[in-house]
Amino acid sequence: MATRQRGRPRSFDRDAALEKATMAFWKHGYETTSVADLTRAMGIGAPSLYAAFGDKKALFAEVVEVYARRYGSFGTRAIEEEPTARAALGRLLREAAAEYTDPSHPYGCLMISAAINCASPEVAQALADRRNETLRGFESRIRADIAAGALPPETDARALARFSGAVMQGMSQQARDGATKEELEAVAEAAMLAWPQAQAPAAG
Repeated sequence: MATRQRGRPRSFDRDAALEKATMAFWKHGYETTSVADLTRAMGIGAPSLYAAFGDKKALFAEVVEVYARRYGSFGTRAIEEEPTARAALGRLLREAAAEYTDPSHPYGCLMISAAINCASPEVAQALADRRNETLRGFESRIRADIAAGALPPETDARALARFSGAVMQGMSQQARDGATKEELEAVAEAAMLAWPQAQAPAAG
């Protein structure tokens, strides 16, 4: 007699379903995306969603991780790979102009737009924590350039980091409002004009 299989095998591609959930949350935001919207987008029933991902909040937390790795990693690469804070933030803003207007997915940044009108304090705080972590990364990089003499000693690292974050957030919303890549690239270039001039190397 054949041994009976324990549990029901999952009948859907979990990664593909997670990608579809990412698109739904990205387009509509956390609050206005219902479980019914998610099951329809993912092509699964509610019992399968709960069994595979937990509740809506747990699914969204997983979506945020997917988004950070797949769509938001350009920022981390810019910070890590460029030789100066100015070069890193300039690259980040230029690449944000392209990413936020890419027609292959919803416009803007999920971590910025998904929390709008969010009634869940936990979800809103989790997204705020991620955005603030990004600002701390900007500030740390700017402070390193000040210490190295690449930026003037009077540079306000925190204000410059927040300015860069504000530009990114504004670019995300403008992309959702229909701004083009070229228009946002112009915003990025204008934002870099606000940076203090680089220090001239000391005479030998």
